[in-house]
Amino acid sequence: MSKSKIAGIATGVVLLVGILTWMFTAPYLSNQGIGRVPGVILGGTATSALDDFSPLNGAIQGPLLMKQTGFPPFVNHLSWVGTPEGVITATRPDGGLWAKRVRERGGDGWLRIGDSTYMMEAVEKFGDERLAMMEKWAAKTGRTLDEPLYEGSEPLRDWEVFFWVPRS
Repeated sequence: MSKSKIAGIATGVVLLVGILTWMFTAPYLSNQGIGRVPGVILGGTATSALDDFSPLNGAIQGPLLMKQTGFPPFVNHLSWVGTPEGVITATRPDGGLWAKRVRERGGDGWLRIGDSTYMMEAVEKFGDERLAMMEKWAAKTGRTLDEPLYEGSEPLRDWEVFFWVPRS
């Protein structure tokens, strides 16, 4: 076998391992840098939407996984707050991919909270309604609206809010 053929096969194997590693490890748990790289595997058990998502606040720790319909099939970790009507999520006002896709293509997607996956639809919130939801989100993270989530980010009052409700 020639050296160029061996090099080609080795390059293919390295690329395949890299892609598979990314698929099974992303997204990373953070909201900055490489932590904002989405993955593609959602998992969980398909579950009918709850009548009230607020009991999940104390029962499920950590972020939820969100996957939107359409291509690319990216999965992102999101901080969240359950309410009787649905789920509050928020993102930095930096033109990130998932918020842009909700605005351009609609909010159909899935939320995985714990081991359960729910068919949901995101609706962007504005004005006083956005601030009221952001206060709940900030309280769950132990911050006020005037604090940034981490050094270098915007104050929470500037973040964009998306409210997820069960799809019909």
